Order: sequence, then C-alpha cells, then structure tokens
Amino acid sequence: MATSVVLQKVEKRYGQLDVIHGIDLTIDPGEFAVFVGPSGCGKSTLLRMIAGLEEISGGALLLDNERMNEVTPAKRGIAMVFQSYALYPHMSVYKNLAFGLETAGYKRAEIEPKVRRAAQILQIEKLLERKPKALSGGQRQRVAIGRAIVREPRIFLFDEPLSNLDAELRVQMRVEISRLHRSLGNTMIYVTHDQVEAMTMADKIVVLNSGRIEQVGAPLDLYNNPANRFVAGFIGSPKMNFLNAKIEGVTDTGSTLNVCGNSIQLGRRLIGQAGQDVTFGIRPEHLSLAEGGAGLSTVNVDLVENLGGATMLYTTTPDNQALTIALDGQQKVERGTNVKASFDPARCHVFDASGKTI
Repeated sequence: MATSVVLQKVEKRYGQLDVIHGIDLTIDPGEFAVFVGPSGCGKSTLLRMIAGLEEISGGALLLDNERMNEVTPAKRGIAMVFQSYALYPHMSVYKNLAFGLETAGYKRAEIEPKVRRAAQILQIEKLLERKPKALSGGQRQRVAIGRAIVREPRIFLFDEPLSNLDAELRVQMRVEISRLHRSLGNTMIYVTHDQVEAMTMADKIVVLNSGRIEQVGAPLDLYNNPANRFVAGFIGSPKMNFLNAKIEGVTDTGSTLNVCGNSIQLGRRLIGQAGQDVTFGIRPEHLSLAEGGAGLSTVNVDLVENLGGATMLYTTTPDNQALTIALDGQQKVERGTNVKASFDPARCHVFDASGKTI
C-alpha cells in the first residue's frame, strides 16, 4: 500500500542558522515527487529529514497521518538510494542485495525470493554472482536500487542517484526508474539539481530555493505557468530569455509592453500600470524567424549551433541584451547576420520587480 507524506511547517536549524523555513507540502500515496533546485537550496536536507537522518527542528512529518518526528529511521519503512553506490566490494551482487535482510534476521528461505524478485525487476539476474568491480556504473546503480527494493519499503527516497553516470546512462536509468515506479506503485521522492530529470520523471515537482518552496505542480504546469522568475528560469531547457521591458498601457482587454524599443500587444491584462519597469520572458523554443506573430526585434547572430534535430542561435538585441532562439531542424543561418525574431504573444511571461508573475 502506497504511503502519503505530509510536511507541516517543517524547519531545520543548525545553531542560529536557519536552512529550512517552515515548509508545508503534501505528497499523495503512490506519487513520484521530485525536489529540484540549485545547489544549497535545501533539497537533500529535506530528504534526509524525511528519512530520519536529520533531526526536524520545528513542525511535523506525517506518514499516513502518523507523526514521525521521534521515530527512528529503521522504523519509518523508508529505503534510500544515494549518489554513492556504497556496495560492499568483497561481496557478490546477490550478497549485497541479501545483506540487509540477513542483518534484520530474515531466514534464507525468505531472502531468496525477495532477492530474485528485485533482480528480475531490474534485469540483473545474470549479474548475481559478480562482484561490484566487474559491473558498469549503471549496473552498480541498479544493484543499489535493488538493495532498496528487497526491503519492501513504504517509501523510496533517491538522493541524486544518477549524478555519477554519463549522459547516455542517465537517460537509460531515468527510463528504468520511471518504469520501476509504475511497476511497484510506491511513493517515491527524488532529489536532483537537473531540471530535465525533474520534467521527465515527476508526477509532482517541488521547486526549492534557499530553504523555501517557490512552486509545486505537475511538470507542464510549472513550464507553462511559472509563479515567478526563479521558477521560469529554472524549469525548461534551454533557459528562458529575460529582457528588460516597460509597461506602456493597461486596459480591461489587454496590455502593451515596450520590449527592445518595440510595442508588443498582449491579449491579457497585466497587474501593473503604465511606466512600470518589468521583465519580459520568452522561451527560446517559442521564438521563430517566421513572418507573423509579434515582432520582437532584429537581432544580431553571434553564434550558431547546429545540433542536427535543432539549431540554436545565440543573438544580441539592439540594446545589447542576450537572446537565445531555438529552431526546429537544420536551419541555414550565418553568424554575423541580422534576423527578425517573432513569437506568439500568448507564449510570453511578464514579471514585476520582485520576480512575481503578473
């Protein structure tokens, strides 16, 4: 049975230093939640507090409505997979998987089916007699995950488990962990600084910044409707463009922005007033060189990256602001030329001086 996780005003202090500031969060049973944010934002600390490896300084942690603050890690029914594989080098894969059960007092007849089942789920049956030194990085990570599976936990916690893998293996392991979640149905909480992992794996993304939650939602909700400039800049790859702008006018039916010297008509009413300085945001993939839509500016192409399936243009606006344009397919654009960037006004975002979406 999948388990719910509820954080109520959770705080973490080290002496006089506050690192987690009153977090409220609910993770539903069976959900795959991803904590994402820059280094030092508190995501791993929060995960360790759920695991019981860090003491909760204030607030409450509830698992299935049962308070866990004072419960020891071993009794929380949680299994954790770390960035480091932490396998026993002198033991076979089978022994690595079985060791935790042996120390917990399980009998051999109980251990064997649990290990075999985990190996089957992770497709490592043929590796059970090997030692860790004879495994690839991806195989070692599967063993580390298998060691968590055999415990049959209520909740799986993953702390940046793919950081040590190369790019190809990371993609493969993302698919396998997502498949594992669908197969087991357990509640899973996954920490990463990689927003691509967050977008591709999560049911729910929790964006953290300086020990506070900036926004919680489904991946495409955060992509399409970021609450503020921080979330808009963190979610999405390549990163959203931000340009200095000014509100020219606001009516009941729409608004006008001045961006790079051009007046842009928006079909929505901004929460602001004429003359107000704002930030205009547009994702690189929402810009094009096609006629039609709103004309943003004529920009100078500084660098062209031909990636095969896409073409990246790194450009500079007339007022010397950087603008990245992502084009589909293979486009013939020369470095040093001027191009006209256009976009659908419905795709843009506007932020006030505090960074809030308006």
